[in-house]
Amino acid sequence: MRSSLAQDGHEIIRLVRHEAHGGGEAEWDPERGYVDEARLAGSDAVVHLAAAPIGPTRWTARRKRLLRDSRIKGTRTLATAVAGMDHPPKRLISASAVGFYGDTGTTATTEAASQGEGFLANLVNEWEEATEPARAAGVSVAHSRTGVVVARSGGLLGFLLPLFKAGLGGRVGSGRQYMSWVSLDDAVGALRFLLDHPDITGPVNVTAPEPTTNAAYTKALGRVLHRPTVTVAPAPALRLAVGEFADECVLVSQRVVPERLLAAGYSFRHPDIDSALSDIMGR
Repeated sequence: MRSSLAQDGHEIIRLVRHEAHGGGEAEWDPERGYVDEARLAGSDAVVHLAAAPIGPTRWTARRKRLLRDSRIKGTRTLATAVAGMDHPPKRLISASAVGFYGDTGTTATTEAASQGEGFLANLVNEWEEATEPARAAGVSVAHSRTGVVVARSGGLLGFLLPLFKAGLGGRVGSGRQYMSWVSLDDAVGALRFLLDHPDITGPVNVTAPEPTTNAAYTKALGRVLHRPTVTVAPAPALRLAVGEFADECVLVSQRVVPERLLAAGYSFRHPDIDSALSDIMGR
């Protein structure tokens, strides 16, 4: 995101947790509720994406506390700072997640859907509510409810590539569960689109128009890599290994669609998983 904006000539100020060096940084400390507001003066918009990674790991009580604090404290600190500025930025885009919807089965799920059940659904709801100080101060706030970001390095694909290249790739559980995904190009593109459309407020699904099942994703990745995909990771084994994370992030079925982005005219570079994987792996 930062490099995309910088390449187009935008001045970027990074929030850092150490003493700021130069005009391109501003210090903040979510634990203390501190933001160096003076260095943000004159900013047109704030994009807040910082949060501890969800997994893959077992969600102990300590881990859950970290996941919550990194989202709620950081977002509330930043929203409160923005609200208190004499001339606040006109736009705040705050990260969110499709975890808000819980397990939706095979139902096409838009932003109009209500909150689901589970730890993630509750967490995402609190995460979004933490932006309230900025919204109450008149700032245009959008919540980018992002799905699984597909990129060559990092994220789900980065984790799976070594396994698939070794011929050990395969479906997870039944493979019938839907995965709401988005390519890294479109994740950045959607955020840039939202910066240019401050009239779009509230939740926005940042997911590809064509969610895919785990089985279809597995076959598509196998085709691109020319590797077999015959192994199966049984649901009981996954639950034994990572507990709650398995049910809410791996075995959950979410067919989330980007209704608001499409209605506003955003054009996806990678609308389907085959085009996304072919492009990413061909680079």
